[in-house]
Amino acid sequence: MKIGIVCYPTFGGSGVVATELGMALADKGHEVHFITYNQPVRLDFFSHRLHFHEVMLEEYPLFQYQPYELALSSKMVEVVEKNQLEVLHVHYAIPHAYAAYMAKKMLLDKGINVKVVTTLHGTDITLVGSHPTYKTAVEFSINKSDEVTTVSQSLKDDTLRLFNIDKDIKVVYNFIDGEKYDKAHQTECQRSALANENERILTHISNFRPVKRTDDVIKIFNKVQKEIPSKLLMVGDGPERIKAENLVNELGLQDKVLFLGNSNEVAKILCYSDVFLLPSETESFGLAALEAMAASTVVVSTNSGGLPEVNIHNKTGFLSDVGDVADMAKNAIYVLKEDEVLNEFKINAKKHIELFSLEHVLPQYESIYKKCYIGV
Repeated sequence: MKIGIVCYPTFGGSGVVATELGMALADKGHEVHFITYNQPVRLDFFSHRLHFHEVMLEEYPLFQYQPYELALSSKMVEVVEKNQLEVLHVHYAIPHAYAAYMAKKMLLDKGINVKVVTTLHGTDITLVGSHPTYKTAVEFSINKSDEVTTVSQSLKDDTLRLFNIDKDIKVVYNFIDGEKYDKAHQTECQRSALANENERILTHISNFRPVKRTDDVIKIFNKVQKEIPSKLLMVGDGPERIKAENLVNELGLQDKVLFLGNSNEVAKILCYSDVFLLPSETESFGLAALEAMAASTVVVSTNSGGLPEVNIHNKTGFLSDVGDVADMAKNAIYVLKEDEVLNEFKINAKKHIELFSLEHVLPQYESIYKKCYIGV
């Protein structure tokens, strides 16, 4: 098939999933066209079936904020018409689902009936989309999509609770390429570059937004390092980074916490790690947790949103209430104290990702594309 993928081209979970999906579809023989304002950060043009179309914004003094939705809709029309795309798969409701509906209507006037698949990822529904300013448009866009998916049952439940939806919503979990993490373990895992032999390594990866509660990450680690020699890797960037760095300084942890910024080498970083900390206020799915598990890393997280569907308590890691720093620190200390316990949890984490393999998830999306296009 000829498929257009619309996403945010960033390090966020929705952009990563959309990019990995597009590359996997190209590997399966589909022609894939990415439509967004920058090249997605994880996009690798190794396949000749992958294409990128940049959405250009013209500066005009009348607009305080440039109307991205209009430019995106117009670009979708152009790319669909020129390349005879059959499906537009849009990730994140705002503004992609709304822009896709407008593109679909414009194309219908040209006698082209492109199908729209909308995948909801989380904050586009629970935090932003449900705001009165956007709710009506988001609800409309979801209902006008040909097919709708969510990345967890929890997010599906939230969507049905917050909006009046008359579409059937399918749950299609995010996926992971386990082989990529196996290769990192085999060829690139030099723990001694970051920690002493007797030290454990804890890691946090996020976009450092308030919802990620990066202060809690530092507080958890502070309790852990008092009992167990350890280092903390903070990967990513965002509005809360300076606040987290200040807390590290206040607690005197400068020599034990490394801020690594954004990185495309997540697999390599996670291969160093023993425990992954994810104390988020909410997670629609928790792709970062799944990536950690693929690298045989134990996950200590909150029990919010879709995390309990990914992280199995007392098997692949531990779940705690949001804000319960003491409990998360206790769980981390428990699993880090003994090599035997740590190794058992690591094995469980690695095995659990089989449920989220590319081989399991990709056919589900292919079936959805086929159904919405030919109605079977």
